[in-house]
Amino acid sequence: MSLIKIRFKSASIIIFLLSLISVLPLDAYSAGTAISEEAPAGASKPGISQESVDFLTKTGQAMAEIAETVKPAVVNISTVRTEKVENAPLSPFLDDPFFRKFFGDQFRHQERPRERKSESLGSGVIVSSDGYILTNNHVIKNADTIKVLLSDKSEHTGKVIGNDPKTDLAVIKIDAKNLSTLPVGDSDKLKVGELVLAIGNPYGLNQTITMGIVSAVGRANVGIADYEDFIQTDAAINPGNSGGALVNVKGELVGINTAIFSTTGGYQGIGFAIPSNMVKVVMNSLIEKGKVIRGWLGVSIQEITPELARQFQLDKDFGTLVADVVEGSPAEKAGILHGDVIIEFGGKQVDEPYNLRNIVAGTPPGTAVEMKVIRNGETIALKVTIEELPAGEQKLPTEFKNALRGVSVQNLTPDIYRQLNIPEKIRGVVVSDIAVESPAQRKLMRGDVILEINRKAISGIDDYEALVSTIKADTNILLLVFRRGSTIFVTVSGE
Repeated sequence: MSLIKIRFKSASIIIFLLSLISVLPLDAYSAGTAISEEAPAGASKPGISQESVDFLTKTGQAMAEIAETVKPAVVNISTVRTEKVENAPLSPFLDDPFFRKFFGDQFRHQERPRERKSESLGSGVIVSSDGYILTNNHVIKNADTIKVLLSDKSEHTGKVIGNDPKTDLAVIKIDAKNLSTLPVGDSDKLKVGELVLAIGNPYGLNQTITMGIVSAVGRANVGIADYEDFIQTDAAINPGNSGGALVNVKGELVGINTAIFSTTGGYQGIGFAIPSNMVKVVMNSLIEKGKVIRGWLGVSIQEITPELARQFQLDKDFGTLVADVVEGSPAEKAGILHGDVIIEFGGKQVDEPYNLRNIVAGTPPGTAVEMKVIRNGETIALKVTIEELPAGEQKLPTEFKNALRGVSVQNLTPDIYRQLNIPEKIRGVVVSDIAVESPAQRKLMRGDVILEINRKAISGIDDYEALVSTIKADTNILLLVFRRGSTIFVTVSGE
């Protein structure tokens, strides 16, 4: 209906224009004669200088060369995943009172589990000629099958090499040789205002390229991933661009497009990309070890406010305040004290807590690092040897066959206490993830702290596993949970 209206309006406009022409003097639209009045004598006519034409032509050619170079290294990723749908009655009539009046309740509770296949589209970047491809973790998460479409229209099956939910990155591989790749650039050199191109497959439209500038760097606390240091750009990014490339004018990969800020679900001028320097560390670790090995310092940190700057004798609110030091950690061994303000780590300035967290996480375990702290108004140099983030910080209890199967928990750490605003007296384990098929999927939330299981208190992962491993599959589980400042009981039903 709307299409007809549009055509009708267009026809009306054309008719109006024709009628306008018909009443003009014949010489008004004769060849070479302008309809408007002639410009006064001596006035310059508007025009485009040859210099401008040459400049814009060269700019356009440059952009075309970049696009032509990088497009073959960006792929389309399509996935199929199986999702379990909440149990549903065999027929909507079974819940109808009129139906039950004649047939009773014998059919009412006959329910059957349902499954459905869902498809999604995303993008990826080829980083090695033998088929390693970077993408977002959320693009391939829980996928049954992964199909990769190259720029030459050939299709390949993708295999997950490793994924890292903490940065929302993943590496997959296809069986292919001599593929076009993108060189990885140095994202630390990006400047606000620099031209960038975003390449991906928005809405399944292959090999789409948009241009913009770097709007900001170092964006954190966005709530997309655990480790955040995003590049913000106004290059148009839409659903399906996830996992695609953000490149500079040299054709170098400077970021992996990950998310958009939008109130409509579409482009609104704010897109986020994971910087290439973070990508390199995660990618290499996934390819070499199948998992991400992160550095660990062992401190609880917080932002410096103007009030804290005055209290700790700082000239300005710069640096990261150490609120606590983990016993036996690299920080304690190096002599770091609570109340120290870390201003430099490994030659890099530390302005915000996320700066330190990202730098430490990207430092290989065993590396000796020079750092500077302000203590009692004086700058002190320290040396710390980074260790690996302790194993067991997070466990995925997939072996459980009861109502808590698919629930991932981890121990409470100083960072988690601070981030989730959990009172110090709270003891338990925090829910870090819940699988779609878990019976607890609709009862628990990420960030919940489980305090008790069946009226028995737990203080950590060891207590949690010891209790959960004794619960049978058909047993209902009573949980005491701390959620958003209050304590509630939650029941998770067994099979």
